Amino acid sequence: MVSEELLDMLFQVVTAWQVIAVTVVVLLYMFLVRYVARLYHRPRISRTLSASPAKKAKELAKAAPEVSDSDDLEVIEEE
Repeated sequence: MVSEELLDMLFQVVTAWQVIAVTVVVLLYMFLVRYVARLYHRPRISRTLSASPAKKAKELAKAAPEVSDSDDLEVIEEE
């Protein structure tokens, strides 16, 4: 009988409007703090930005199309 009264009292406390209102306000405050922290967080510098110039040159050389000197261009002669 004591456990039934205790469970009933706990249910009434948890469902009281004051407890629900305070819980909602605390949750909104936490979401607001996380949102503002995310706005003002400085992005981390990635490792690709701090790569050495030699590595950057190699990556650019791989990405650029290769043009050889043996490629002949057609010359159109006007008569």
